[in-house]
Amino acid sequence: RKLTLIIASAVLLLGCGGGGAFWYLNRAQDGMEVQVKQKPPVFVNLETFTVNLQSEYGDQHLQTNLTLKMEDATAADLIKLHMPEIRNRVLLLLSSKAASQIAAVDGKRKLAAELLAEIRQPLSESRSELAIQSLLFTSFVVQ
Repeated sequence: RKLTLIIASAVLLLGCGGGGAFWYLNRAQDGMEVQVKQKPPVFVNLETFTVNLQSEYGDQHLQTNLTLKMEDATAADLIKLHMPEIRNRVLLLLSSKAASQIAAVDGKRKLAAELLAEIRQPLSESRSELAIQSLLFTSFVVQ
């Protein structure tokens, strides 16, 4: 009777150990698969924007370069295809600002959010919102 109890305990212990090892190794592989499936971002540089700002203290100008961080190359190709429309949206928004609105860091962050929302707008009625992850200022000069 003791021998049967020892054998049953050993089988149960080995089964639990094997199940735990299988779970641990399977979980580690799932984590690696998630890392492999993530694609690197694609960056699209927009040409330099130079606009007149809303007049407060005389003529003031903004010159800035923007970079879009895209989810994939397909979204980047779509942006490049419709670049004149994207540039128009950006120019209209930038020229509606005054220097005092965009001088501080908070103003720049707000401007980046507004630009991102404007650029993400569908390019036609049949398309959905553009797959842009973020908008980055690569230069920003107010004169």
